[in-house]
Amino acid sequence: MLHYLLGSFAFLCLLASLIPFIPIAHGAVRVFDFGRLQILTISVVTLVCVVLLLPQSQYCFVLSGMLAVSVCIELLHIIRFTPFWRQQSARFQPEKHDSAQTFKMLVCNVKQSNKRHDKLIDIIDDCDPDILVLMETDQVWLDALEEVTDRYVYRLSCPQDNSYGMFMASRLEVTKGEIEFLLNESIPSFHCRFKLENGDEFDLIAIHPDPPVPHRDTIGRDAEILVAGKRARYRKRPLVVAGDLNDVAWSSTTRRFLRISRLLDPRQGRGMFNSFDARFPFLRWPLDHIFHSEEFELVAIRRQPYMGSDHFPMFYELAYVSEHNNELPDDPSVYDLKEARSLIQTETNRDRRPIGEDWEK
Repeated sequence: MLHYLLGSFAFLCLLASLIPFIPIAHGAVRVFDFGRLQILTISVVTLVCVVLLLPQSQYCFVLSGMLAVSVCIELLHIIRFTPFWRQQSARFQPEKHDSAQTFKMLVCNVKQSNKRHDKLIDIIDDCDPDILVLMETDQVWLDALEEVTDRYVYRLSCPQDNSYGMFMASRLEVTKGEIEFLLNESIPSFHCRFKLENGDEFDLIAIHPDPPVPHRDTIGRDAEILVAGKRARYRKRPLVVAGDLNDVAWSSTTRRFLRISRLLDPRQGRGMFNSFDARFPFLRWPLDHIFHSEEFELVAIRRQPYMGSDHFPMFYELAYVSEHNNELPDDPSVYDLKEARSLIQTETNRDRRPIGEDWEK
């Protein structure tokens, strides 16, 4: 009985590791991208059980080989988000940049139905961000946060009751603040330009594409991420892209986004900073992201305490530097650019309702 049980675990782990390699933009495939850390853990535990509990035989060697392949696949995806990998975003060293400007950001998917407004207010007070970006904000959330957001001179608001509302507040001067609906008339994105004290400007794109579900394709999510990537590729100023991308840092879509955009991921070489699901410790992965252009170096990145949402708020501090020590991502391949065009065109030419727009009602 035990060898059948371990054999089933070995087969399922290997299958779950291989499915994401299928080049299909569908939730039934892409959901297996999310739990790579969990699959790795189960694979390692099962491999130990096979080695210790089963007698040496051809069957044992086959199971060990299957599990070893699963472990290798998962490690290759997530190891870059551990201290064992080189850091892509350089650590800011004030003594090397006398005139560098720094700013703090707090990014959070508040969960529209969450009523713990006071918890987020406490976190905002504690972090004191220069730029605040919130997702899933309806009018109830904006009213509840009014006391704290009134401290910010510049605000951009798009409250919605479909779990795709957004809000931005800044104490940095905002020289441009626009709301765009890139590919879906119900999913907003923010496009802002900020001016630092020394007069330098940088741009921000904040997005919140819809999540993957097993019964729907992920073309909308992938296409919106890649639209942001193409805009970053042809940027005229330093750029930050932030938000709940509903995609993990190691997925093929996010890696393609980084190659196309030439932006950097500050988690690489530091940690996963799993921001979802805040309610279940074993089911967590990095869904909330910030990516930045080479003009920035990292001062700090911290996950914030639980505040009632299924996402943890994420705090970032970046430094605008004149000379950087960042490591740039690889150039995009011809296939990357072709796939991005195809996904964007497909999503542009269809009319659909966003996934999960009634989940929070």
